[in-house]
Amino acid sequence: MSISVSSGTSKLDSVPAGRTLDAALVQQALKSAGARSRMAWIADQLEVTEEFLLPIAARHFGVRALSMNALRRIKPDFNLVSFADCQRRGCLVGREGKSAQLIVVLADPMDMRLRQWIEVRLRQREIDFGLTTAAELQAYLVTAEKSVRAMDAVKMGGDRPPVAGENSLAISLSNIEATESPVVRLVDSTLHDALRTGASDIHLETQPGGMVIKYRIDGVLEVVKQIDNTDIAHQAISRIKVVSELDIAERRIPQDGRFQVVVDGREIDFRVSIMPNLFGEDAVLRVLDRKQLTGQFKALNLDTLGFHARVLSFVRDAAQMPYGLLLVTGPTGSGKTTTLYAALSEINTGLDKIVTIEDPIEYQLPGVLQIPVNEKKGLTFARGLRSILRHDPDKIMVGEIRDAETAQIAVQAALTGHQVFTTVHANNVFDVIGRFANMGVDSYSLVAALNGIVAQRLLRMNCPNCATATALSPELARRSGLSAERTAAATFMRGQGCAHCRGTGYKGRRAIAETLPMSDTLRDQLVQRAPLSQIRQSARDAGFTSLRDAAVALAISGETTLEEINRVTPVE
Repeated sequence: MSISVSSGTSKLDSVPAGRTLDAALVQQALKSAGARSRMAWIADQLEVTEEFLLPIAARHFGVRALSMNALRRIKPDFNLVSFADCQRRGCLVGREGKSAQLIVVLADPMDMRLRQWIEVRLRQREIDFGLTTAAELQAYLVTAEKSVRAMDAVKMGGDRPPVAGENSLAISLSNIEATESPVVRLVDSTLHDALRTGASDIHLETQPGGMVIKYRIDGVLEVVKQIDNTDIAHQAISRIKVVSELDIAERRIPQDGRFQVVVDGREIDFRVSIMPNLFGEDAVLRVLDRKQLTGQFKALNLDTLGFHARVLSFVRDAAQMPYGLLLVTGPTGSGKTTTLYAALSEINTGLDKIVTIEDPIEYQLPGVLQIPVNEKKGLTFARGLRSILRHDPDKIMVGEIRDAETAQIAVQAALTGHQVFTTVHANNVFDVIGRFANMGVDSYSLVAALNGIVAQRLLRMNCPNCATATALSPELARRSGLSAERTAAATFMRGQGCAHCRGTGYKGRRAIAETLPMSDTLRDQLVQRAPLSQIRQSARDAGFTSLRDAAVALAISGETTLEEINRVTPVE
């Protein structure tokens, strides 16, 4: 497609002869644009403005070109795709006028990840794609943000808005600035910034001479502040104890508590763990945004988790069995509970009684009876599970198997016609079998009850805004256990760091998993207590793909780095 300029476009620069918007230029943009907008890069190469390029690019990619006037006619639907997701991903979902068809507006038609995410999010809906410039899309979202915030402030009556109580804090920038106490200001600003950056945990680590504050973002700790004042450090821990209703005088034993924060009319829970150390006490705060994640869980299903098709099919088939035991294993923070929630959401048709017992109940599932563990009151996993079985359940989710009694009851429940979903801490699918053997579970009972095992991890993905091709060093290939033949045709990518990814080069995470279905051969070997090496070989003969294999495949495809997969999975 040649680009030409008519006499009516004298204000625009003319396009050099022979320059075209074609597949070769698009591929070059994907490789060379880096942190820049790909559309802006192409416009520079063709020596035209993005506005001039817009209709030409729209025809090339088979989408509609939308000017700002056309954008103003679109009514956004932030219930389908939230405003935060639109702003973060650079898109808009809405309807034109009274039309029932959804239109998805993009600023980068070459972002295939965004297209796939949109199609999964809006599955089974007919959608039309439109194209605009990044500047016009951003201007539209700025205007939309003002209207969203204005609507949030409108009082519609009915339920009272959340109000900070005795065990909760009301946090806003104005409140922080008006606070005179430096300790209160430090704690409140730490909580506020953690929520703004999307941190899952806050770590306050007391050290000689002060304190270090860290956020866990995308599964990795990042240092955000250094406090060079011992008194302020101790007072900050005491402040957290006060709002969590813990004993501020007790500094010799661990303490657990929780408190609530009200931000922008939204209630957010913080689970608190205080641990003594050599120089004072450390505090770890887990962020539990119930409202936000409950809204996500309304549309949560296994398709949204990003699993490989093979893993997805296995988990879905295991979840739909009428009885038996489905085990999900992995370290803390690997997404085990989210996987089980997704499985439960898919099978929650209202025809079955679904009961869960968790410690704690992090997110609410509609139509599901959820029981919180309370060991201080005597409600343990084992005791709660025994009571659940008298409650006529069809499906049971046990948050975690920690002891022999819980393991025995879970297996017996699976053998007596119940479907049981649970998690257990182990390094891989094969170690799970040893864990249950060590807890005294009879091998025949376990094998008879077991439908399958899933082991999963979360890998950070390359930032789509700044990821560029990078050369693979021989030393890194050796440490990663990759041969020259396997890496010869691969294009490795690495994020260079930008404002979008806070300079880390990574943005977002994706789940990888290995699965162990129960074949007759494996069942016989497990009952006979065959050596683990023999069980592994039988699994590989049946097509078993390990966590490492799944991680390497993502690195070779350019979605993550070898350093990241080496951090998460061991070299086999």
